[in-house]
Amino acid sequence: MTDPSVSLPSAAGAVPPPSGVGRLLVVKLSSLGDLFHALPAVHNLKAASGADVDWVVQPEYADLVACFTDVRRVIRFPRRGFPRGFGGFLRALRRDRYDLAVDLQGLLKSALPARLARARRVIGPSFRREGTRLFYSAVAGPRRSDRHAVDAAMDVVRRLGWPEMAPAFPLRFPRAVTGGGPRPRVLLAPRSRWPTKNWPESHFADLARRLVDGAGAQVYLVGGPADAEAGRHIRQAADRGDRVLDLCGRTNLVEMGSLVQEMHLAVTVDSGPMHMAAALGVPVLALFGPTDPVRTGPYGSGHRVLRVERLPCSPCRSDRCAREDHACLRNLYPSAVYAEALALLQRLPGAVGEA
Repeated sequence: MTDPSVSLPSAAGAVPPPSGVGRLLVVKLSSLGDLFHALPAVHNLKAASGADVDWVVQPEYADLVACFTDVRRVIRFPRRGFPRGFGGFLRALRRDRYDLAVDLQGLLKSALPARLARARRVIGPSFRREGTRLFYSAVAGPRRSDRHAVDAAMDVVRRLGWPEMAPAFPLRFPRAVTGGGPRPRVLLAPRSRWPTKNWPESHFADLARRLVDGAGAQVYLVGGPADAEAGRHIRQAADRGDRVLDLCGRTNLVEMGSLVQEMHLAVTVDSGPMHMAAALGVPVLALFGPTDPVRTGPYGSGHRVLRVERLPCSPCRSDRCAREDHACLRNLYPSAVYAEALALLQRLPGAVGEA
């Protein structure tokens, strides 16, 4: 059976740090946005200790995590392969002895690998659930829902008493050839896993037309295979030919990252591509309805969140709309979103071209 791990180059000449942590195991299995939320904490742990970092993740995200520059080895967690793939996974997990295992997911499916690694210490996150406290040597602290997920993940650094750094997202994607010339490049990420988080397709098509006609933009639609139909509908309704390129379902996550890093602006719903763009330093205009941007908005400066104000049911934090009219996003009109997108583009020297 093949080893389900991916080996990456480690830093030359690394020595065990004063903290006594020479090898560190991180368990963060999913999802796309959550992996980016964990990255600053992992970077801080790596910088404070100098440890080699291995990361356990679901197979569909393994190539993405291999682009996190602090990670030495990626270990694939066979979520859909139990029990057949468990033997190979366990051998990969126990190939090295770890001084510290950090579970940044806080679920039973993540606490179990952290414990099975037989690390000297296992620390769980403040946002743990499902009785996982029993698997940990210690937990990072009390749960708090009044802050961003990135800041919650940093509790592990505080629990260890290590120096805390400003959050950073060390990533390395291949360069993409966008072919956009001098035009501003605008990414649209129209879909999320929750239907209540999705801005209407007709609104996205309207916005795409405005971006092409008013800002001279080259527009790129991105998403996963499940978003292909929505991407096709939006491109057809926008009716701007090759000025609106539909890449939904046509890129893997590494290719998506290569594209996103070349953008001047990303207009997104609350989704994985939103967090990817923010991590890459691309200005984000995020459209929020049922979820709370305090907790899951684009992290960092230079971003903007738009939402319908004074709607008593928002954020409902639900994947079903009790009103059944999705007013929190349907009433966020393309004219207002375009005006904010244009203002963000105009902050970037040379980003706004001619139609």
